[in-house]
Amino acid sequence: MVQAVALCCVFGLGMCFSLLGSISVKLMPRVQMDAGKFGTLISGFMFACLVASLVVGVITDAIGYQWIAVLGFVLTAACIFILAFGKTYTAVLWPCLLLGFGAMALNTAGNVMAPQVLFDGKDPAAASNLANVFFGLGLFLTPLIVSFLFRTAGYEKAVSVLGVIVLLPVLIALAAKGYPASSAKLDIAAAVKLLGQPAVLTAAFVLFCYIALESSFCNWLPTFGKEVIQKENASIEAAAADAFGQQLLSIFAIAMMAGRLATGLLPARIDFDLTANGGWVIAAAALVAAIAIFLMMQCVQSLHARLLAALAGLAFAPCFPTTVGVSFSKFSPDIHGSLFGIIFAVGLAGAVIVPKAMGNVAKGASIQKSLKLLLPVCIVLIILALVLSKVKGSL
Repeated sequence: MVQAVALCCVFGLGMCFSLLGSISVKLMPRVQMDAGKFGTLISGFMFACLVASLVVGVITDAIGYQWIAVLGFVLTAACIFILAFGKTYTAVLWPCLLLGFGAMALNTAGNVMAPQVLFDGKDPAAASNLANVFFGLGLFLTPLIVSFLFRTAGYEKAVSVLGVIVLLPVLIALAAKGYPASSAKLDIAAAVKLLGQPAVLTAAFVLFCYIALESSFCNWLPTFGKEVIQKENASIEAAAADAFGQQLLSIFAIAMMAGRLATGLLPARIDFDLTANGGWVIAAAALVAAIAIFLMMQCVQSLHARLLAALAGLAFAPCFPTTVGVSFSKFSPDIHGSLFGIIFAVGLAGAVIVPKAMGNVAKGASIQKSLKLLLPVCIVLIILALVLSKVKGSL
């Protein structure tokens, strides 16, 4: 049952990361915010995640995974319920900040447990990829559910349903047995020492680039889709344009799920050591992502937008879980919570900076044009991924 807890945690994390993008088309007019303010909302959530990741990682090593998972489900659900009824910018900003702590509790519990409880802990990179199929499932179902409910219910009821969904797995977390052992001590000194490890720093900046890319897509892809469909059909109704934008996010999530499922299951079948060759896999994926982003900048047809969203999802799929798996393989499991907290916190800095920068550029142009900011991020990601494949850790 502990495997189910890990998967539910990663699913809930996917919901958290697609939440704002999924409800943006209704939330922005509801509280009268423009793209710049919405970018600030995203940055606030990501900054809270950054701070929370450092704190939760160390605490997880001390108190174990069960209570971190329970905290994640309860706090995330509470924030979504508050967000559902907020009617001013300030009223939605505070739950977004608190949501960062709930999301990081789910993130740490799920992504640190999964490599230990799946595949008997023998292939951390493949296990992390398989677990993160459920992250993609959360990304996929959230905009799909919201898109449907926005047509049949009001904003408040639609968003509240998401809160109920993320709260239910707390029952599994409380009942599950066999959680991986933790160090049972709050060792801040050990966590600080990790900052001097080249493997930790390299993995951290790989995630800085990757999370910048993924969060930009999760939050701006619906708006990008709306811009493309309105160029193709200037007379399209606003509701239909909104629905198309949300569908793009679902396509992106489905492709990411498919890519992670393949990356999690295929290596064992073809005798490919994903953990040992993870850096090369990430570099190749980043190159494909750069090509997809360049083509999206030129896109003027809805069909092409769908295909490119799918291509980006496939390219992004192995990057995050493979980075986590490769990093874990270089260090003792006793400090995986702290290790994950550090690399993810640095990674989240990319999500704080880049989506906000895209929003600022879009105010004078469009989200489609602001995609140019992502191309240099892809190039740096390729270089860092190749370094990650060579640098050594300390077991």
